[in-house]
This record gives sequence, C-alpha cells and structure tokens, in this order.
Amino acid sequence: MTAFPMNRRTFLAGVALSALMAPTAVMAADEADIIYSGGTIITLDDGNPRVEAVAVKNGLILAAGTAADVMAHKGANTKMADLGGRTMLPGFVDSHGHMVGGGLQALSANMLPPPDGPNNSVAVIQQTLRDWVANNEALIRKANIILGFGYDNSQLAELRHPTKEELDEVSKDLPLLIIHQSGHLAVFNSKALEIVGYTADTPDPAGGVIQRKPGTAEPNGVLEETAMMSVLPKLLGNIGPAGIQALAIAGSELWASYGYTTAQEARAVPGVVKAMMAVAENGGFKIDAIAYPDVLVDRDFIKQTVSATYKNRFRVAGAKLTIDGSPQGFTAWRDRPYYAPVGNYPPGYSGYSAATPDQVMDAVDWAYASDMQIITHAGGERAADLLITAVSTAQEKHGRKPLRPVLIHGHFEREDQVDSFVRLGVIPSLFPMHTFYWGDWHRDHTVGPGLADNINPTGWYLTRGAMFTSHHDAPVAFPDSMRVLDATVTRRTRTGDILGPNQRVPVDAALKAMSLWAAHQIFEEDRKGSIEKGKLADFVILTADPTAVNPETIDQIVVAETIKEGVTVYAAPPETLKKAQGDWGREHPFSTFLAALAVDRDFRNLPEKRQTPMNRKILANAPHNRGCVSGVLFDMLSAMTEQT
Repeated sequence: MTAFPMNRRTFLAGVALSALMAPTAVMAADEADIIYSGGTIITLDDGNPRVEAVAVKNGLILAAGTAADVMAHKGANTKMADLGGRTMLPGFVDSHGHMVGGGLQALSANMLPPPDGPNNSVAVIQQTLRDWVANNEALIRKANIILGFGYDNSQLAELRHPTKEELDEVSKDLPLLIIHQSGHLAVFNSKALEIVGYTADTPDPAGGVIQRKPGTAEPNGVLEETAMMSVLPKLLGNIGPAGIQALAIAGSELWASYGYTTAQEARAVPGVVKAMMAVAENGGFKIDAIAYPDVLVDRDFIKQTVSATYKNRFRVAGAKLTIDGSPQGFTAWRDRPYYAPVGNYPPGYSGYSAATPDQVMDAVDWAYASDMQIITHAGGERAADLLITAVSTAQEKHGRKPLRPVLIHGHFEREDQVDSFVRLGVIPSLFPMHTFYWGDWHRDHTVGPGLADNINPTGWYLTRGAMFTSHHDAPVAFPDSMRVLDATVTRRTRTGDILGPNQRVPVDAALKAMSLWAAHQIFEEDRKGSIEKGKLADFVILTADPTAVNPETIDQIVVAETIKEGVTVYAAPPETLKKAQGDWGREHPFSTFLAALAVDRDFRNLPEKRQTPMNRKILANAPHNRGCVSGVLFDMLSAMTEQT
C-alpha cells in the first residue's frame, strides 16, 4: 500500500477538521424567521417549564429549549430578538371580558384634572378635545360621536361646568358629550341635545335635572342623573355598524396592550357579531377575537355563525346565558339572606334571578342538543344551584358531551357546588379581583366574615386537581393582566386584609389560569396557552418575572410587548415602561360612568313603590364600581345595533 505524502495527509486532515467546525447548513424548512433569547422564558409546559431560547417560523413555534439546540435553527435570514433580561410568557387568553364595550373606553378622551390629566379649565378641556379629535379622525367618523370621560367642575379654574356653547366650539356637526368624573352628570353639545330631543319645552324627568340657562328654560347642556342616562341609548344608537367596528378594533388594541393575544366579547347581540365579522373581513384584528351571542336573543343566528375555526382572526365560540346579577349590588341570587345589605330591603332578602328557571333549563338543554358550548353568568348560590340542575338534566338526557360548559363568576359558591361543577365538567371562570375591589364589602355586607373567605374559590378547585380561569370582566376595569394575576395570588383587600388565605394559589397556577387553562376553556389548548413546538407564536413580554418578585409587587409589572404569531402587535412606549401601575383604589372615569348606569338600571328594576329618592341614594352608595355590569353593556350594545 502506497502511503500518502505527508503534505497531502495534512491537507485532508485540515479539510475534515474545517468541515466539523463550520456551521451546519440549515435546511429551509428548519430555518427560523426569528429567535428570542436573552431573558427568562416561562413556557407553562410542565414537561419543559423554562427554556433559554425560542425559534419561530411562519407564526408557529419551531423550537423551544437550550440556546444551543435552538440556535441550530439560525440561518442567514433569521432575525435575533434580545429580550434584554425581560420575561417572556405565552400570550394571555381572555376567559371573560367585553371587548367591544372596552372599545368605547379606549375611544374616549381623557377629561381628568391634574395629576391624571391636564384639564384644569374650560379652555384646556376644549383643547384636549380638539387634540383628541385630530388624533382620532378616522375612528370618530365611523363612531359618529365624540366622547370624553372624567371632567371635574370643582377642579376647573371657572368652578363650573362647561356649557353646550363651549362644546359647540369644538364640534357643531357631531354629537359631543363629556361625562363627569362621578359618572352622574354630563355636558352635551347642541347637536347631542338635538338628537335626544331636549328643548326648552322638555320637562325634567323623574330623578333627573336638565339644567337651564339663567332666567330661561333653554337647556345649558348640563344633564343630571336620569336626564343623562335615559337618553344615552339614542346617542349610542347613532354610532351604527361602522362605529361598532371602530369600537371592536379599539377594544382589541386595548386588550393587546395588556398582553392578551385572544380577546372575548362575552355577551353579544347579532348586530355586534356582524360588525366584528366585518372588521375581520377587512383584516382589522391583530389578535384573535371570539364572541358569545346571548342565547335568549336569537338561537338560530348562533347556530348559523358558530365555528371551531377562525376566519381572519374571529369566530363565534358558543352561547351566553345570564341567570342573575351583581353580588356587591345585592342582585345576585343567593340561597340565604344577604348578611347586612345596605338599603331598604325586606327581611330575608336574598336577591333574584334575571332569567326564569324554565328559560335556564331550556337554554342549557338547547345547548346540549345543539352540541353548543354555553357560558353562564351565575354569581349567587341559588343561581349556581340552578345551573347545576340544568347541566345535570341536560347530561342525563343527551349524554355527557365534551362541550366544556363554563360558569362565569361563581362568586358565592358552596364547597358542595364546587364538587358538583368538577363532577359535571363545568369550567369555572372566576373573578378573583373581587377580593381586592369589594372584599371588605363582601365581608361586612353581602356574605359576612365567615363566608367572605371563600368568594371566588380558586383554592378549592386547585386542591381538587381541577383547572379554573381568572378574568377581568373589562371594561368595568381595564383588562389589566397583572392586576388579575396579583389578586389571584394575594387576595388582599383594599384595607389590607387577606380574604381567604386558603384560596390563594401559587403564581404558576395563576398564570396558567390566564393562559393554558383559559385556552382549554375555549377548546384551543392544542395551539395556545404554552410555549411548545407547533403552537402559535403568541407571547407576552413582561418587565419582570412574576414568579421571582415579591407577590405584593406583581401589580407593578408592566407589559413591555405583545406578540401575535411572531409579529409584535403592541410595544409599550418608554414612558409606560418607566412607571408602575399606580394605585388600585383609583377609579377610572369610564368605570364610574358604568357604575352610574348600573345604579339607574337597578333603580328602574325595583318595584314602583320602592323607587324612592332614598333608595336611589342607597343604590348609588353601594359599590357598583367595577362590578359586573354586563346588563348595562348589553343594553348599550343593543341600542347601538337596533338598526342593524
């Protein structure tokens, strides 16, 4: 055998070594579009809970693992995204909210006085409105209305309300109204007064006042209580289909700013669904949106539109049923008297139902017969009992179908009811933020100190090995993901009490309740809710790791970026990243506005003999703020779609 010359052997060895050290060519199918690394990545996948890097291709997760493994997918065209020490999680999935109603919140001008806004004079209010109009022209043309929330006459240099003429200087052609920070008054411009039909000949309505110009009967634009609330549907009806589309887009963008990559309109009417379909058809949704039309309105419409798949980021996911009302407003339907209700209630008062037992039984039976998911608002124990009976009866008749019915809120569940819901396969979408906003009120007035520890019983479900989901019920509050997470973990009330320490859950479980378990609730756990190969590249990037900080500071974490299928759909401005979330106790003006509407609605639902000024005052002093006011939102959206 002839040996190779030394120089040739050396050459071949060098070639082989170079081949081993050179980067392996990445096949096109394995080359990532983008790779994320450089921060904490929490997958919520129990088999692979934390990874160093994530690769994305065509909107899907290509790989999630060690940096070395994921970098094998780096090609010539791969973009590298440095997390900069921040924390990446799966995008949040909304388990109960009202996205279109939230659009109304998002589309309102900030009328707050300092330090929350600039409005310390009528002239500044006018300029704020002009600036807002200039920055939102396209949306205003669609909505056909100009709205502002939060002015305070006591903080204005003039120490008075603006007048209709002063609002006319901003707009004479479009209806313009600004809502007082209390939510109980508003100023209308001349066009808005014209639309609602208020003239010098219009008498003051019962429970309200149309303020007049001095020495005349001509309205000056300021409307109090029912004088404002009773005519709002006329103005909202002026919004029309194009306006609802604008609200839907604005709502989806608001949800995205809090890290949600899937949003929900949890009680819709056909006109709202059609508007959302139009937005989707025009490519207006940057995140996914689902809707649940009211089962007591048009069941044929629900059957015709429901779909398991998205079309341009929108689908009708099922039907919505409402059994009762607000627990903190004493309208939830209980199995025992309220502990110490504030108001003129008869002995033994326990609330009431918003739907008859026959309606509830029939709606749930229809859902099972139609293979339809149904989500049901039930706040009080008796409402929960009725839901358990309806689901049990439907399952006995139609079989235990994998329909994943959902309990919405479940504020006052008994432990035996938790067992029943687990047995029946009903998914609880709970509202742990109640422990902060109204925990003290529940302890002192609705259920008493003993039962208050177990409102929204997340711990009971977790100890039974059952999943639950956590929601915000926006727009009665912002769809603030970090506030939801904080309340679920700490259960701290406004006064600092821990309401039910046994119901607190670890941060990782609370995160799953907002992502993986919420995706399961809507039948999308195979593509959302965790960072795993093959799932959608839906992510949220936070300024801190919620599993590593002091739980009492979770609410100070900020959403830095929201990513939908590998594309950034929200990036926080620098000023947002520099500041904390702020004081939980501060009421947003849209929240107080909805609260005032809820008071008016509750007052009108009282028996005529109980519709007294004293009872209105009592209702106004009850903590409606940020409660479940889905009835008010439903009325508003219905008014907007009367002509559709």
